[in-house]
Amino acid sequence: QVQLVESGGGLVPPGGSVRLSCAASGLTFRTYVMGWFRQGPEKEREFVAAVSGFSGMTTYADSVKGRFTISRDTAKSTLYLQMARLKPEDTAVYYCAAGTVRTTMSSNYDFWGQGTQVTVSS
Repeated sequence: QVQLVESGGGLVPPGGSVRLSCAASGLTFRTYVMGWFRQGPEKEREFVAAVSGFSGMTTYADSVKGRFTISRDTAKSTLYLQMARLKPEDTAVYYCAAGTVRTTMSSNYDFWGQGTQVTVSS
């Protein structure tokens, strides 16, 4: 079955950086759009970034544009999110997702990981 396993979260100081990883298995990784979503305390899940399979085209939420970079390694079936200049409001559980359309809507993604916590605090 499809498995998406996130890693790399933790406690990061404001202004710091961290890289999240998402290891995928049970699917043809290169054919899927891969995305990152997040859910902060008492907030709804929101779109962060997505990358297409074949074209590599990316989409970012305005709140992270210029600070976060999404990438994928097809040979390793792994998705990444490089996060820089982190702010306290970036604190959230970050989820990896796989779908067939590069969209900001979570309902269009078919498979989800369990999430990894990122806390931005001094």
